Amino acid sequence: MFEKTIAELINDLTHKTVSSVELTEAFLHRINHSDAEYNSFITVTTEQAMQQARQADQRLARGDGESLTGIPLAHKDIFCTKGIKTTCASKMLDNFIAPYDATVIEKFNQAGAVTLGKTNMDEFAMGSSNETSFYGPVKNPWGKNHVPGGSSGGSAAAVAALLAPGATGTDTGGSIRQPAALCNLTGIKPTYGRVSRWGMIAFASSLDQGGVMTRTAEDAAILLNVMAGFDSKDSTSINQPVDDYRANLNNDLTGLRIGLPKEFFDEKLDNQMASKIQDAIKVYQQAGAEIVDIELPHSALSVPAYYVIAPAECSSNLSRYDGVRFGYRCENPIDLEDLYKRSRGEAFGAEVKRRIMIGTYALSAGYYDAYYLKAQKVRQLISNDFKAAFEKCDVIMGPTTPDTAFELGEKSQDPVTMYLSDIYTIAVNLAGLPAMSIPAGFVNDMPVGLQIIGNYFDESRLLNVAHQYQQITDWHQQTPAGIC
Repeated sequence: MFEKTIAELINDLTHKTVSSVELTEAFLHRINHSDAEYNSFITVTTEQAMQQARQADQRLARGDGESLTGIPLAHKDIFCTKGIKTTCASKMLDNFIAPYDATVIEKFNQAGAVTLGKTNMDEFAMGSSNETSFYGPVKNPWGKNHVPGGSSGGSAAAVAALLAPGATGTDTGGSIRQPAALCNLTGIKPTYGRVSRWGMIAFASSLDQGGVMTRTAEDAAILLNVMAGFDSKDSTSINQPVDDYRANLNNDLTGLRIGLPKEFFDEKLDNQMASKIQDAIKVYQQAGAEIVDIELPHSALSVPAYYVIAPAECSSNLSRYDGVRFGYRCENPIDLEDLYKRSRGEAFGAEVKRRIMIGTYALSAGYYDAYYLKAQKVRQLISNDFKAAFEKCDVIMGPTTPDTAFELGEKSQDPVTMYLSDIYTIAVNLAGLPAMSIPAGFVNDMPVGLQIIGNYFDESRLLNVAHQYQQITDWHQQTPAGIC
């Protein structure tokens, strides 16, 4: 049961070979029995899950079920969920009970999905390893002394450990694709504005985008069909028709133009990783795809530009957490200034403080033009590079990460080295493009991810390209030893 895909579970529920109650009970039992090894969940919503499962079975019996009726899922603890603790893995929001559902959660509820719980993450989505969480680090099911990636590491670990068949995540600079790569999953970040950000706790508003992590491209298409769409409550939401992402999964790849940027295959990429990526590209060539050499000349500037823009936006977004309206409040403040200082000082972790300080500095008088404005100009150059590249190719491929999952604690004292974990993913967020990571093999028994980047609103093609690869290879079917 646990190794089945979402598509297979939907079929089982439709044909009544299993009930949603049975399915939900099984996953909840597995979470309660096994998650202590991974720390992938912050909150397990047992009572709500069982109530939703019973309602799902009633809907299925009446024949009025929706696309995901009865399917258990996990949600990153960055999406507000009504009546359930929503923490963003922070001490600041450890006591926050959301009074409403995020649009993403509302859409899944309407589709009949069952919420198993809220998954662990880097604090306020700031990190690449899931080590900055107030609730402790998440462990990678492929190697429990290794990180699962971040910031959506809890979602990735939960799906990789077969604690949930699929999970939501968010991607600001690679936070879906990087953990998907490190945990042997399929993860997709849609075009900016394709999925509503309303009710998704903000880190960097011009970069954040919701997406999913699953075991297959078909499952990702099923979930994205539910998530995607215009939301009038979100000013950054795009009012554009949504494709049926499952409709084109079986399209032939003959004539597909794959762009290979030389900048993705330089000395920063581990040689064994490079070999696995080249092997994956050969599979596409054998399926009829053509290779096109392209250049992304400003991609090397993506990391420094990102680490000016994202902290600047985070310093603005996190200013609301002041100990007054909601969230953590220090004890016995002397005056208002003391309340602000101690509430923020006591409740924010080191990485969050670091980014707030960097962002505040970049936005301060006298430095705005030198840092923030210049970073935004670089962002436009990066976007222009992609536009030029897509005149020559249909998709762009390369590694998702420069190496496989590193050990817990290995980079925690060196934030700059940690930031470079996202060197191949950040440019996509700066440009607002859709991209995904799919399993492409192993190096020293740890997963390798192939990144596929598409043009704006071309998620359907991305999912088709990924699905066809998964019809030929079986990397995505591999699970960590000893978890079944």
